[in-house]
Amino acid sequence: MAQASLLEISDVGKRFGGLDALRGVSLRVAAGSIYGLIGPNGAGKTTLFNTITGFSPVTTGTIRFEGNDITRASPHVIARRGVARTYQLVRPFHELSAMENVAVGIFFGRGGARAHAKTHDRTGEALEYLERVGLAHKADYPVLELNLGERKRLEIAKALAANPRLVLFDEVLAGLNPTEIAEAIELFRSIRASGTTILMIEHNMQAIMRICDHIFVLHHGELIAEGTPQQVSADAKVIEAYLGRRDLKLERRRKARAHAPG
Repeated sequence: MAQASLLEISDVGKRFGGLDALRGVSLRVAAGSIYGLIGPNGAGKTTLFNTITGFSPVTTGTIRFEGNDITRASPHVIARRGVARTYQLVRPFHELSAMENVAVGIFFGRGGARAHAKTHDRTGEALEYLERVGLAHKADYPVLELNLGERKRLEIAKALAANPRLVLFDEVLAGLNPTEIAEAIELFRSIRASGTTILMIEHNMQAIMRICDHIFVLHHGELIAEGTPQQVSADAKVIEAYLGRRDLKLERRRKARAHAPG
């Protein structure tokens, strides 16, 4: 029996004036895995995230989450249904401390303010999320005193604090050093192990191939390929999208020479 979809996107299009940023995108995300969303700059990846989370309503098509139609739902309704996200550029509340930033995520996440109003130790709960991303020792620090890597981890903590079923990570590895990337990959694996599904945009191909179970590839607003990391990396359309036709021919010749006898 096929596994039920957690997120189902059907024939989604998004138009800005005369520009089609997304065209007929259909994909399914099942619970319990890490999915990658890749493609060249301008492929429509962040636009797709914006449609999923209600920040940029679709022009055509439908989006369903846990079987419920969220196509026209507002961002706060979608967040409370169990979808959280980060952004390409970190968006902390600069006037708040790290712990207070995470507390905001707790308040506005799945279950809503009414459920969290019963939580008498929200600071303790926030501290647990900070500890999970390695920031507990800076819980009381103003956000402006955190470096880029720490702010990225804070964004992850804020997203997790919303208690999501699905979390969308938008280039959270960008700007991190190799040690920080390795730590983030282990964190993603622990998030999956805890039962939260991940859909992530990432340009670090080495990292995305290591961490993802399944990858979707967008190009010029269209889904051109999907599959395991091995399947996607060998797909001619994907290679062409990243390298161009001339380099694709050179790549084919190189592979042919490598497999030639003698």
